[in-house]
Amino acid sequence: MSPYVLLARLAGPLQSWGLSSRFDQRDTHLRPTKSGFVGLLAAAAGFSREDPITPLDELRFAVRADRPGTPVEDYHTVGGGRYPLRPRDLITDHRLSRTTAPLFDDVSGRAFGVMPGPSVGGWYGAPKGIAPDPNSGQLLARTGQRNPIITNRSYLADAQFVVAVEHEDKQMLDELAVALEQPRRFLWLGRKSCPPAGEISGGVYPGCIEEVLAAARLLPQATSEQPWTWVEVAPGTTGASSINDQPVSFHPTHRSYAPRWERRVCIEPGQSIGWEHLL
Repeated sequence: MSPYVLLARLAGPLQSWGLSSRFDQRDTHLRPTKSGFVGLLAAAAGFSREDPITPLDELRFAVRADRPGTPVEDYHTVGGGRYPLRPRDLITDHRLSRTTAPLFDDVSGRAFGVMPGPSVGGWYGAPKGIAPDPNSGQLLARTGQRNPIITNRSYLADAQFVVAVEHEDKQMLDELAVALEQPRRFLWLGRKSCPPAGEISGGVYPGCIEEVLAAARLLPQATSEQPWTWVEVAPGTTGASSINDQPVSFHPTHRSYAPRWERRVCIEPGQSIGWEHLL
């Protein structure tokens, strides 16, 4: 069977495509990853994290850096400091509710919004990790510590990429193209703080990745006439390198990835496939 290719435009104020991130150090690859884009397709199609990702893991992947963007760093803090007591705090933190209950026994009139006592003022911090208790369903905070959570996060600012995925199943690619514009779940460019700008789907076309990318015009705000392209190839291909970016499972408790091979090439953009519908 002949292959078909789904094109996508990934653009936004910020993108972040982690490869080896840990909680306090969030890196970004200099281009979209296959695992990140397959995750975006899975979200658009309505997959849950527990679902098998077949046949999306069978897609052949390529990315063209029409506008590589600018790497930026964010010194990020969550929580910390001292806060006045609010009604929501009593709901989301059971310890705070128990601590303050005696202080409100004899209070009359307007009590919320003021610190009820010095003991609470010295102890209370911004609640973090709010989630339902598995037994009671009550919203609880994992911690009320006053120390902030500090992370360093990397992004690509003002970047635009053309992503292509290849498969022989045209119907599946057509359905994914529709799902990108009518997603069943929220979409983001690698991280939840990075929403995509404008339309994503560039349509489905016959041919292999190299042929379709050679026919696709540069994006309107491209910064290079001959942008670099990274194309997935067979293991051991001459000039290719291995990257741990083949998605195996997105399960929240045991995400897993495998190596895949890619080669950097320069595919001169053509004029046959345009992007007018995305403007």
